[in-house]
Amino acid sequence: MNQKIKKFLKEIIKFAIVAFIAINAFSYYNSLDLNKQNLHINQFKLLDDSKYSIKGDKPLVIHFWATWCPICKLEAPNIQKLSKDYNVITIATQSKNKKHIQEYLNEHNLNFNVVEDKSGKYAKEFNIKAFPTTLIYDKNKVLKFSEVGYTSTFGLYLRMWYIKLFS
Repeated sequence: MNQKIKKFLKEIIKFAIVAFIAINAFSYYNSLDLNKQNLHINQFKLLDDSKYSIKGDKPLVIHFWATWCPICKLEAPNIQKLSKDYNVITIATQSKNKKHIQEYLNEHNLNFNVVEDKSGKYAKEFNIKAFPTTLIYDKNKVLKFSEVGYTSTFGLYLRMWYIKLFS
C-alpha cells in the first residue's frame, strides 16, 4: 500500500474516533437532565385510540421522536426492527396531528406503537429536550439506559441483551 493511501486511512480513522467521542459526549451531556425516576406510567393511549398496557415481565423501550426530525427518520428502521422483538412505545412529539403522524408512518413503512404527544405532556414529564431520545427500562420499570441522538440497531439490541442478562 502506498504512503498516500496509508496517510488517508489514518486520517479517516482519526476522524472516526473524534466523531465517535464527540457524538457520545453530546449524548451524555443531553441525557444528564432526563427524568431518571422509575417509570410510574402503566398505560398509554396509542395513535389509533387503543390502550397499551405495560407488561411487567419484560424490559420497555420508550422512544421520543418527531416527524420533522431528520435523525429520527434515519433511526426509525432501527426502532421498527426492535419493536418486533421487544416492548417498544414511541412518542411522537410536536408532530402536527394524528393524521400527519399516520401518513408519516405509512410513507416510511413503520408500524410500531405510537403515542401522540401533541401538547408535549410526556416530553415535559421525561424532560426531553432533543430528538430522538431513547429510554430503556428493565422489567421493574427502572431506567437502565438513556440515549439522546441516533442509536444503531446493534446498540439497541446490545442494551436489551445486557438488561435481560443482568436484571
